[in-house]
Amino acid sequence: MQPFIVFIDNFYRHIDLKTGRRYRLGDLTGPGGESKGNPKYEVMGVTRYWRYSQEKMTQLIESGRIIQTNPGAVPAYKRYLDEMPGVPIQCLWTDIQPIGAQAAERLGYPTQKPLALLERIINSSCPENGIVLDPFCGCGTTIAASQKLERDWIGIDITHIAVTLMKNRLKDMFGIEPFNNKENPNGYQVIGEPTSLPGAQMLADSDKYQFQYWTLGLVGARPDKIDEKKGADKGIDGKIIFFDEAVNQFETVIISVKAGKTGVAHIRDLRGVIDREKAAIGVLLTLQEPTEPMKQEAYSAGFYEPANGKKYPKIQILTIEDLLSDKKVEIDMPDRTTERLNKLGFSSPDKKATFKKAKKVVKGHEQKGLL
Repeated sequence: MQPFIVFIDNFYRHIDLKTGRRYRLGDLTGPGGESKGNPKYEVMGVTRYWRYSQEKMTQLIESGRIIQTNPGAVPAYKRYLDEMPGVPIQCLWTDIQPIGAQAAERLGYPTQKPLALLERIINSSCPENGIVLDPFCGCGTTIAASQKLERDWIGIDITHIAVTLMKNRLKDMFGIEPFNNKENPNGYQVIGEPTSLPGAQMLADSDKYQFQYWTLGLVGARPDKIDEKKGADKGIDGKIIFFDEAVNQFETVIISVKAGKTGVAHIRDLRGVIDREKAAIGVLLTLQEPTEPMKQEAYSAGFYEPANGKKYPKIQILTIEDLLSDKKVEIDMPDRTTERLNKLGFSSPDKKATFKKAKKVVKGHEQKGLL
């Protein structure tokens, strides 16, 4: 339990039934008694030397600040928690705990920091009209805290995994998306991310791994592995996990990303991976337009048919051009919303397959554009 919560529970354990305010009992007796000039009189059947004059005591009683816990007990003063100045925060903060393995706040990013920590830093160091800069923003906790506290912000990260996670986090928490989304013109600007087919090709030519990470982000998938030195990918670049309620188990969508020339052999390879992994669906994301033989091979794989009566193509081909267009192309698959899984009490067995959905925050503000 956090130290400040323990302190409150131990010292401010009383709650005013009328207002709901926490309070502790304060001593009303006058230290030193008569020798210190404290007045002596009766209060609620108890005669003592008191800290206050009889007139002041009457005012406190009338205002509800004096309480007698039991008949015959010495009256006490209500010291409300919300009136106490507290102790200034020092340079060592022990009241904000790390994000636990099962914490609702955890998104699955290895260096994620608690949102409360960044909120404290921003509140104490950035004025309300200031701008927050995080040049290594990772999963975007600083960005989320800035948005929540109504500060403008600039976030920078070198990996497209981080950029994708930040975009999803801002959408989940605040309902905002980049400016280039026509349905949300009051969002934010993303610089350095491909917005066209030539831009995607340039990224693929310069860094194949970042191209894979960025492409997977277009369909909401997470990379199967982040460390590019771990060897062959075994035909799996990314995964999406969903829950099939009909059979009461999790199923997998295998994602394969191709930047170069593609052919029917890639579809056959993907079919083999699906069979090997016992996956429900396989998706090929490609820069090239699929050939007719590729389409026919994909169609011949048949359908994934859960017990809900719907059919989903077993193998699907999506082009980068379509994903970047206004066609709203997406993977044809069962619903994968995490809220429904949480209500059902299920947790994905493969934590690396999908970044968790961030908790929605009502408060936020309209981000200004860069000059």
